[in-house]
Amino acid sequence: MSTINEIQDEIIEDLSFLEDWMDRYEYIIDQSESLEPMPEEDKTPEHLIEGCQSRVWVAGEVDGEGRLRLRADSDAVIVKGIIALLLRVLNGQRPQDVVDADLYFIDKVGLHEHLSPTRSNGLVSMVRHINLLAVQAIVGGKE
Repeated sequence: MSTINEIQDEIIEDLSFLEDWMDRYEYIIDQSESLEPMPEEDKTPEHLIEGCQSRVWVAGEVDGEGRLRLRADSDAVIVKGIIALLLRVLNGQRPQDVVDADLYFIDKVGLHEHLSPTRSNGLVSMVRHINLLAVQAIVGGKE
């Protein structure tokens, strides 16, 4: 399995070939297709991300190998693409690695500066929620 930084570097490289932001948005939207469908029973208030303009759910638990397994969905295609990128980087990683991660790809590809303020705040909320899931796994001794 690739490390968090290796996956971030892959994303940065993928997007480096796309100089136009319309092409980058298309890439991000295409990433939404990589998300496994989230079961409806996971779309609960507990998994709903506060601070997002659109509805975003993120759920997760630790598997038998001590890796964080995340599921997510959104009702907005661009947001679904953004959460797909986050899951591409963080899904299947150890909870402590998720907590320790510097998600530098977000700034390197210009996501913060090209998202609307509400979407940018939503991105921060998604990262915070995933970190909380990782911390809960660590505290719960499931790492």
